[in-house]
Amino acid sequence: MKNTKSQPTDLKSVFSQLEGTLSEYLGKKAPSLPDNWKEIIVKFAPWLAIIGVVFGIPAVLALLSFGTAVVPLGTIGGVVAGRPFVGINYIVATVFLVINVILEALAIPGLFSRAKKAWYLMYYASLISVISNIIDFNLPGLVIGNVLSLYLLFQVREYYK
Repeated sequence: MKNTKSQPTDLKSVFSQLEGTLSEYLGKKAPSLPDNWKEIIVKFAPWLAIIGVVFGIPAVLALLSFGTAVVPLGTIGGVVAGRPFVGINYIVATVFLVINVILEALAIPGLFSRAKKAWYLMYYASLISVISNIIDFNLPGLVIGNVLSLYLLFQVREYYK
C-alpha cells in the first residue's frame, strides 16, 4: 500500500503555484518583447491605470444607480426569457468591477515607483478579471483581454523591485 501525503492547499500556495506556472509560460517560454517595448509599457502603466480608474469610477457609480432599477426587472425578465440569473450576473459583474477599480487605484503610486507590490496588485486585478469573464462566459474577453494583460504583466515583471 502506497503512502501518499496530500499537499496542503491553502489559498496562498494555490496563488503561488499559479504565479509560478504563469511566469513559466508567459514570462519565459512565450516570445519575449523587446526591451524598449517593455520599458515603454512600464513607463506608461501608471498612466493607463489612472485612465482605468478615471473611467471605472463613473462606470461603477452608473451601474450602481442604474442597477437599483434594472436588477429586479432583469431578474424577472430573465426568468421569463429562460435566463433566471441575469440580475445576479449583473450584481456579480458590478462587484468585480468595483474590486478591479480599487486594486488599480491602490497600484498607481507603486507603479510610478516600480514597486513589486504594485505589480502584484495589477496581477490580482487581472485574476479578478479572469474570474469575472469565466462567470460571465465571456470567452473573447477571457482569451484576448486577460491572456494579453497577463502576458504583458509577466513580460515586465522584472522591472518591478
